[in-house]
Amino acid sequence: MSRIGKMPVAIPAGVDVSIKEDQISVKGAASVLYLTQNALVKITSDAGKLSFVPANDSRQADAMSGTMRQLVNNMVIGVTKGFEKKLNLVGVGFKAQAQGTKLNLTVGYSHPVDKDMPAGITVTTPTPTEIVIKGADRQRVGQVAAEIRLIRPPEPYKGKGIRYSDEKITIKETKKK
Repeated sequence: MSRIGKMPVAIPAGVDVSIKEDQISVKGAASVLYLTQNALVKITSDAGKLSFVPANDSRQADAMSGTMRQLVNNMVIGVTKGFEKKLNLVGVGFKAQAQGTKLNLTVGYSHPVDKDMPAGITVTTPTPTEIVIKGADRQRVGQVAAEIRLIRPPEPYKGKGIRYSDEKITIKETKKK
């Protein structure tokens, strides 16, 4: 069994976890997250901690116990603290502007690019070249950040484009005669 799957998930005060036969819901002060329960994992709740045990001795059940544990742990962290991703725009004239649930990008195309944010995701632009994406669902925050980065990924010769704040771009050397 995985070592991650053996550790219980502590439920902090103010977080309500309800386990039904087909769904797990985690409710916090700001949001509610849902997860479909897997039949290969048995979940038990005792004294403010959730334990995840494989339902049988198969390898897949062992793997799913660790996966389910981490998904529920991410849900608990999401409803208490939330998750955020930061993106930077590198390039002359590249800028971003957040307007409500829309993100307007000027990234070197002949037209501005508008990106609508899904429900539960907020976007802010502290500076014109920085984008901060926040939300309770870790997977959705990462997916929205990846979609925004795909609008203009960093190119390898000058490094211009949209990149994660902690991303390192390896600059290629130009061809010589």
